[in-house]
Amino acid sequence: MTTRVAQRYKRLTSRRGPIKALVAVEHSIIIAVWHMLHDHVPYHELGGNYFTQRDPERAARRAVSRLNELGYRVTLDPMEAAG
Repeated sequence: MTTRVAQRYKRLTSRRGPIKALVAVEHSIIIAVWHMLHDHVPYHELGGNYFTQRDPERAARRAVSRLNELGYRVTLDPMEAAG
């Protein structure tokens, strides 16, 4: 199981590079620690698939565009909901 912080680093590394991604992740951790200390709440791990669950259409668009960049033509047919 990956953590949300690890997934954030992975996403940012592709856009900003490893050093800037590390600084951005450190900033996120500092902000989380501040909120935990200020609000007196424990840390709650959202999970590595948090963004996929939050906006699945965006994740699908990102995956399709990535496959298109690799030279594949992709069409998506949604599965019927299990009832």
